[in-house]
Amino acid sequence: MQTLSAEKAVAMIPDGASLMVGGFMGVGTPNCLIDELVRQRKRDLTLICNDNAWPGVGVGKLVSAGLVRKTISSHIGLNPETQQKMIAGSIEVELVPQGTFVERIRAGGCGLGGVLTPTGVGTLVEEGKRKIEIGGREYLVEIALHADFALVHAMLADYQGNLRYVLTARNFNPVMAMAADRVIAETEHMVPVGLIPPDDVVTPAPLVDFVVCPTA
Repeated sequence: MQTLSAEKAVAMIPDGASLMVGGFMGVGTPNCLIDELVRQRKRDLTLICNDNAWPGVGVGKLVSAGLVRKTISSHIGLNPETQQKMIAGSIEVELVPQGTFVERIRAGGCGLGGVLTPTGVGTLVEEGKRKIEIGGREYLVEIALHADFALVHAMLADYQGNLRYVLTARNFNPVMAMAADRVIAETEHMVPVGLIPPDDVVTPAPLVDFVVCPTA
């Protein structure tokens, strides 16, 4: 694990990269990394995030800046810019039910090809997807999600890269940290190794490649 500035960490991300970004409506999102993506004008990004927040908030800044080619999300209802760009054809939107969304990420992190779910059977969601019948019930085969980079936000990181999250930041950040080639963690505080109790370590150091601490 290396500690880097946000500028150097984001410089490693190429145009066209796929990014998993933690957070929910901007809460628990690595905002300094988002700001740096905007400043460095990283383009043609595929966003894998629960929602698109609001214009000018969280990942909504990437949408506002015209840097997103595709978003895979469960909710874009609070971001009219994403909706307008989707209608105009300048952003591709893949809407995924939230439970399916997180399970596809979990599958990607566990090395599975996908998951089976009854959610979406009989609706537009099933179009183009394989269906399997088990025990008289139909399930959709939902393909696992994987990304080039996961950008996660933690409350604490130690100098080995162990991460502790708090409150709702535990929703998508931990599972995304398992499902990407490279993990960049933005933390509010860097602490000595051993200060985070073992039971509080949610993402262990071997999963984390780089840590950015804007307050250090």
